[in-house]
Amino acid sequence: MARKIVFVNQAVNFLTVDIVNSFAENADEIALITGNVHAQGTDLDEKVRLDKLIRYNEKSFATKTYTWTVATFQVFFKLLFKYRKYEVFFVSVPPMSYLCMLLLRNRFSLLIWDVYPDTLKIYGIGSSNPVYLFWSWANKKIFKRADHIFTIGEKMAALVAKYIQRERIKIINLWTTFENFTPVAKTENFFLKEHNLQDKFIVQYSGNIGLIHNVEVMVDIAKLLRQNNRIVFLIIGKGDKVNTIKQRIKEDALENCLVLPFQPDDVFPFSLSAADMGVVILNNKTSHASIPNKTYNLMTAGKPVLYIAAEDSELNVYAHKYNNGKCFDCSELQAIADFIRQVSEDVSLQQQYKTNSLKASLDFTRQNAGVIATWYS
Repeated sequence: MARKIVFVNQAVNFLTVDIVNSFAENADEIALITGNVHAQGTDLDEKVRLDKLIRYNEKSFATKTYTWTVATFQVFFKLLFKYRKYEVFFVSVPPMSYLCMLLLRNRFSLLIWDVYPDTLKIYGIGSSNPVYLFWSWANKKIFKRADHIFTIGEKMAALVAKYIQRERIKIINLWTTFENFTPVAKTENFFLKEHNLQDKFIVQYSGNIGLIHNVEVMVDIAKLLRQNNRIVFLIIGKGDKVNTIKQRIKEDALENCLVLPFQPDDVFPFSLSAADMGVVILNNKTSHASIPNKTYNLMTAGKPVLYIAAEDSELNVYAHKYNNGKCFDCSELQAIADFIRQVSEDVSLQQQYKTNSLKASLDFTRQNAGVIATWYS
């Protein structure tokens, strides 16, 4: 019997491309339902047929919700009429797309990058909210029927286990598109010169600046270190809180903060190389429900990492397991500032964290995409 598989991910990046490609060899027909593909140097296998959704818009929670909702209805009708005989593999976005399986009878599997409805807590939707209650009920019904359930860390697996037996959940490590990354020397990095950052110790956050990320803590830390002329806080990204952060920097007259938009793909290696310390932040309410992919970029680039997340987060596990930095609660502002100052002044400690990040990156390679395909079969 012919093997037909359709993947669902509204916002495809290199991770989904690698996963889909790993399935292409053994599938007779393979399709990808998506709003856009940002491959970042890895092309989709020519065997994969693309089927378009509304494009994901992450400008605000309202635009996210609108595009998620429209895409979910589009997915439902595509699966109902066009892919009725296909196996379905849901990947993360839109987060409610797999709820279609309450009404559809396809075989299906899930790769969970962010755990819903738990992540909704950051938007003020608590466990007593009807949406939260319905989604929790649906998870228990749907997960029981799934062929495979994959997630990306032990803490997240424990959270998913609220809805399905833990032994049913498979953990897969993610990876970065920048394997074998070669940092650009500071003396040759035009990005540093362009933004007048030469001879600075750069503490960099690069990623989404939304409600879930608590990036404003960077401004709080910068205030504590404003007298240190060498340390600069560089915030790169977009999202709901960008204007709020810019306003706070202006009100506090902080000369040690710089906010930039997302950099083009060809500039990203230079901006990543510019960092002396990378920052990964998660809001305490959801820090056990997600792992930002920037974590793996920082590892493969050999950067010391400042993790800001709750003690029960996967990021705290990484900090202790790999010793490539430290993890702090967002309330520990003075301790974070002291840690940044210590690392900025201690070259041997910087080197230790760099070495450990590179070692850690060996656990997060593209080979993990093939592991998913092997387990699936």
